[in-house]
Amino acid sequence: MSSSPAPPRPTTQSPERALLQRLIEGPVSGDALAQASGQTRAAVWKRIELLREAGVPIVARPGIGYALAQPLALLDADAILDALGPADRARMASLEIAWTIDSTNAELLRRPMPGANAEVLLAERQTGGRGRRGRSWQSPLAAHLYLSLQRGFDGGLARLGGLSLVAGVAAVEALRALGIEAVRLKWPNDLVVVDADGLRKLGGILVEGGGEHAGPVRAVLGIGVNVRMPEAQAAAIDQPWTDLASCCADAPPTRDALAAALLGAWLQALDLFDREGLAPFRDRYARIDALDGAAVDIHTGNGTLRGIAAGIEDDGALRVHVDGALRVFHAGEVSVRREGIA
Repeated sequence: MSSSPAPPRPTTQSPERALLQRLIEGPVSGDALAQASGQTRAAVWKRIELLREAGVPIVARPGIGYALAQPLALLDADAILDALGPADRARMASLEIAWTIDSTNAELLRRPMPGANAEVLLAERQTGGRGRRGRSWQSPLAAHLYLSLQRGFDGGLARLGGLSLVAGVAAVEALRALGIEAVRLKWPNDLVVVDADGLRKLGGILVEGGGEHAGPVRAVLGIGVNVRMPEAQAAAIDQPWTDLASCCADAPPTRDALAAALLGAWLQALDLFDREGLAPFRDRYARIDALDGAAVDIHTGNGTLRGIAAGIEDDGALRVHVDGALRVFHAGEVSVRREGIA
């Protein structure tokens, strides 16, 4: 087995990407951009506007030119691979970075069935990013981390039960190892930070799969993590949220470092899950459970129930004390809203 995945495919170059890379290097005048690109000032301005619409904060300063309102760096596949150990690189078949894509999960699902080595796809921007139950996800360009991984398993679709929790546990542990100690997991797949006002969403995980009922199957794990939320996108979010820039006293980890940490955690967790299932992760989940002992509302097709969350079952189902009785709810049947610690 090779100790490294196949070399990363080059990130597709586009005029907007080239322009953004030039802005990352420092302020530059419209005249200089026009001369370097062989375009008119008006054409350069249009590309600047496209970047702004995609979520990149660009200011125009008299006598200086165009500049980024805050520091920004593009993802680097080689840097991500270099940050992984040889054993983790050996678990990967490929790593690619797209400039813009509808959804990293959707793109992997369009590809052939993977083997046991993981295929990884990141994007600078998603135009159709989605979360659980089809909810949209704010995906500004080069601001957050959008990462998907697909891997093959034997044994049929039943093997994938509980994988969403496994992905969540590994992701939270990776973030904590980077110094984000406040992050916890809200069942089944939200990365949250708890503060005086309740839960603030830092990121989300979407696990999808497919294959034969009793044969080879694939699992696609997708994660979006808020790294540095631009103001324009922040105004469009209708739920409490946070980002790594707000969680860190100093500068947040780079997106390359974040990607490498998450990949390393996922690759190792998937190997353990393949061997032993969900059981090794139950105690790990309990240590980061954002709902433990909390009053929660369970929204079902028959109405809303109120109870106290009490951990998970062996299969990953949520346990809730409702009117003195312990009831069990599975992902996909309910949504959970934390109201406060009991």
